[in-house]
Amino acid sequence: MFIDLVQKKRLLTRTVFSLASSSFLFYNICVAKLFVVGTPIGNLGDITYRAIETLKSVDYIAAEDTRHTLQLLNHFEIKKPLISCRAQNERIAGEKIVKLLEEGHDIAYASDAGTPGVSDPGAVLVDVVRQAGFDVVPIPGPAAFATLVSVAGTGGKTLIFEGFLSPKPGRRRSRLKELMETGNAVVIYESPFRITKLLADIADIEGNRRIVVGR
Repeated sequence: MFIDLVQKKRLLTRTVFSLASSSFLFYNICVAKLFVVGTPIGNLGDITYRAIETLKSVDYIAAEDTRHTLQLLNHFEIKKPLISCRAQNERIAGEKIVKLLEEGHDIAYASDAGTPGVSDPGAVLVDVVRQAGFDVVPIPGPAAFATLVSVAGTGGKTLIFEGFLSPKPGRRRSRLKELMETGNAVVIYESPFRITKLLADIADIEGNRRIVVGR
């Protein structure tokens, strides 16, 4: 009888502990958040007040390149623990970030420049965090393609954002031809080391195409 009571007490204790742990995790899922922060694409003055306040308020900051983001944080005198979350380790870093969220920590994510997830890492992280049940909050900021479109003075109702093309000549030309055949305005990202090759390909495919180049 005594042994039975002891076993029941231990079972009750484990049950209470399990319920407490579950309640703690549920509370953190309702409270802890991942903030996806848009950052300047060249001029630090382009950062928003909301972005600065978010970076100041969170417990950790995940970054595509911690060295690059550290320069931004130092400029605004923000000191936070940094987590590397680049394209090569995004899912693994995402799992680490989920564990921190489960502990109740708010976390911000910033790519090197512009809006994460737009031809930058971020999409995989957002998916991992959302699948774990946590809220993901966008903090709007600059995006290179939108900035260029605003001064291009061209394009109609439909705009195609392609991002980076394949560096392989055959695939690049094939995709360029498909894009040109749509008749719509197209936004493409390209490395400064390959821009002349890209322009030459466009000229060969559609020589009278109007082009606006920005950096």
